[in-house]
Amino acid sequence: MVVAYLSAEVGFESQLHTYSGGLGVLAGDHIKSAADAGINLVGCTLLYRNGYARQHIDSEGVQTETFDEIDPTDFMKDTGKEIQLELDGTILYSKIWEYRIKDISTYFLDTRHPSNSLEHSSLGDRLYGGDDSTRIRQEYLLGVGGIRALLALGYNISGLHLNEGHCTFAALEMLSQGWSREELARRTLFTTHTPVPAGHDRFRWEDVEHVLGDLLPTDAKDIANSGESCSMSHLGIGLCGKVNAVSGLNAKVAEKMFPGTNIHPITNGVHHITWTSDPFKSLFDKESIDWRTDSTKIRGMNFTNEDLIYAKESSRKQLRYFVEKETGVQLDPEKLTIGFARRFATYKRANLIFKNLERLRNIGSNKIQFVFSGKAHPKDIGGKMLIKSIYEGAKKIEDEIPVIFLENYSMETGLIMTAGSDIWLNNPIRPMEASGTSGMKAALNGTPNCSILDGWWPEACIHGKNGWAIGEGEDERDDERDAKNILDVLENEVLPAWKNKHQWLEIMRQSIYTSIGFTGARMIEDYQKFYDSFHTN
Repeated sequence: MVVAYLSAEVGFESQLHTYSGGLGVLAGDHIKSAADAGINLVGCTLLYRNGYARQHIDSEGVQTETFDEIDPTDFMKDTGKEIQLELDGTILYSKIWEYRIKDISTYFLDTRHPSNSLEHSSLGDRLYGGDDSTRIRQEYLLGVGGIRALLALGYNISGLHLNEGHCTFAALEMLSQGWSREELARRTLFTTHTPVPAGHDRFRWEDVEHVLGDLLPTDAKDIANSGESCSMSHLGIGLCGKVNAVSGLNAKVAEKMFPGTNIHPITNGVHHITWTSDPFKSLFDKESIDWRTDSTKIRGMNFTNEDLIYAKESSRKQLRYFVEKETGVQLDPEKLTIGFARRFATYKRANLIFKNLERLRNIGSNKIQFVFSGKAHPKDIGGKMLIKSIYEGAKKIEDEIPVIFLENYSMETGLIMTAGSDIWLNNPIRPMEASGTSGMKAALNGTPNCSILDGWWPEACIHGKNGWAIGEGEDERDDERDAKNILDVLENEVLPAWKNKHQWLEIMRQSIYTSIGFTGARMIEDYQKFYDSFHTN
């Protein structure tokens, strides 16, 4: 009896680049945390042989992409098993690879099979690549193929956890395998992240009917209640009995998107072993190695100022070394380093800090420096323009305030940046940030957050004690207001605290203690309650 956890992307390590951002890395952290807790869970995702794009940025800030081939034998074991699915009047073949963490296996479905047509073979080329025709077939393979792969491997599926709407077809396959509608509702949890309607896949009903054939229930349009096209999230939520969002605020947003649905908040958490830098691991180890198996032990630690300074300075040094290696630029160890790294989507407003360059100069000249990183989706013109605007802003203030952009953001870069920065900046349009796990990683490594009250931060922020709020939780977009609020906080609170080393160390301490409420261990405890309910009548 096992819970099947399906996700379109899973991020386990940088070189296995089958993830694009927070959703995939969160899925990886979920599986790692379940393995730590000894939960009977099995993962399933797709193997994208070209993965997600490798980013290249020229001197003007123009992003281009290349796609590196992934060799699964570098990371996984060939199970020797394969599945066959009816598709487009022929058969789609998929190999099954196994990635193992402790006692949990995650299976990657691979369409590079000698019996596949060129078109079907290419379904596994790129994460979020291609058009709707490609995407719906990828999701058919993930959902229907994922369930059949797990059954072929001998798993007895007792529960289903669908990470976003990409996996919805798995619910239909469980009906085909004999679950009743009531069983499906009782045994399935659907996790929604995306607070943006456009972020939820929609396909034409005729395409859904063509791909699924008899698997599509006759009342599917009524279940989805999504109009002219099939919203995968609406269909999934209509079939599943339990739905959760990934923060308290995200749950409120999701309830407006899916009226009449009771949405439980389970705030995301990060796998604490993965996301603690080596210097901070040593700091925690010095107090007690028990933190590795029980992250709550960190709350009781009383590390000395000297040890905390040493861990932070070591992490800062690692960031400086990495920046110099990647860009040739030397950061100043005396300046406040502001880190900003995430997927470059327009709602995250990466360039907001540059809205009033004159005031930024007055506040930060020879006091602060910025390190940015993040990829825009290859087709996201707005996201690419954001990167270009960072470069344009940087050139205007380069004599007073250094601005670095690290290309090809990865899990490895993320750890170096969250641990080595002095504050972590986040200024999305509230309430569009589902959770914001990079901020949790920063906090864990003694990097206080300076953030709009969105995602996890309204639950965590004690303004001036463990970080800073930007604004007061205003929902309506106002870039002028929010840009002013960032500079106000930077000038009046962050920089004065930075000068007061005793105060700064205490904010760092409280940041670390706060992060323990946002670990994968705590998150998986919350999910365990749902998993337990799958087995009760």
